[in-house]
Amino acid sequence: MTSDFSAARVHLDRAYDYLCGDDPMSRRGRQALDLLIEAVAVEEFKQPRQNALRFPIGRRS
Repeated sequence: MTSDFSAARVHLDRAYDYLCGDDPMSRRGRQALDLLIEAVAVEEFKQPRQNALRFPIGRRS
């Protein structure tokens, strides 16, 4: 089964938005989510594109 990194990133972004307080716990939570969001984004863009169309490359006449 393949992970859906883009969906995970959307949920992490939403969680980040919910922690909008200025208290220490909210700030630490946002910092931790920043790390997770970055890690998920790195993995997301390491994955080969599934929906890309391949066109033959050749000389045009």
